Amino acid sequence: MSLSPATRARIEALLAAHPVVLFMKGTRHAPQCGFSAAAADRLNALLDDYHSVDVLADEEIRAGIKEFGQWPTIPQLYVGGELVGGSDIVQSMFDSGELHRLLGVAEPDRTPPQLTISDAAVEKVRAALADAGDAKLFLVVDGRFQPQFQLREAGDHDIVTVANGLEVRFDAASAQRARGASIDWTRTPHGEGLAIFLPQAPQAIRSLDVHQLRQRMQAGDIMVIDVRPEQDRAFAPFAGAEVFKPETHARLTSLPKDTALAFICHHGNSSRNAAEHFREHGFTNLWNVEGGIDAWSVEIDPSVPRY
Repeated sequence: MSLSPATRARIEALLAAHPVVLFMKGTRHAPQCGFSAAAADRLNALLDDYHSVDVLADEEIRAGIKEFGQWPTIPQLYVGGELVGGSDIVQSMFDSGELHRLLGVAEPDRTPPQLTISDAAVEKVRAALADAGDAKLFLVVDGRFQPQFQLREAGDHDIVTVANGLEVRFDAASAQRARGASIDWTRTPHGEGLAIFLPQAPQAIRSLDVHQLRQRMQAGDIMVIDVRPEQDRAFAPFAGAEVFKPETHARLTSLPKDTALAFICHHGNSSRNAAEHFREHGFTNLWNVEGGIDAWSVEIDPSVPRY
């Protein structure tokens, strides 16, 4: 498929307008595939402000970007108008520190994290490793602080720690999130398995109904962030809310990390994803408005149109 002049011009305009552009499936706040999530996770850890392009929402760009850079897969990272590569390259450059240098940020702390692993957990893990061959044990902690053990080949830039005689490896991002982790083998009425506690994980997002939201807004002790698309906000405005969009991202994510933030959308789903994004940035006082603007219209203010 040849790249049309119009599509080429659109891509070149995007690259000229933004120093860092990630063409991906979904957005940096809500990736729609694992590869895009991995690339966005690394960039989110380094930059508060970069541009993501959702190729799922634009078939012309989805096909065109593959021809533009002669790169067959998505995601694709461009820095300064130049193609850097896809998900595997972004992850590898992050682990080596090369991505940090390219973006002009401090290189990662490669100090091995301190872990506490119980005897029972070590016994179970060693049993699982019996048939692993040369594969090494990795603890991967994603941007939402969801931990997962994996078996794979060792890499040149692995961060290695030994706890209770067990060797555990990390990529650079996971090592930061795993500091101080404790791992045990637990039994519950639902079964048994490894339990991993991550003290670095920000506090979970809490729920807020619209009546509680009104009370807190009247008390002036919470900031409301509206994450709906522009056309929805225009049709059914929510007075007094900050708007979450690329232009406001840097300012909002630079607020004090203990700022009370309530996220609102149409029904309460997209807002939870946005709150998760702020949790990944270290915010600790996050609330999701359950039922969203629709519940506000039904239960609080019927003058707000429903849609």
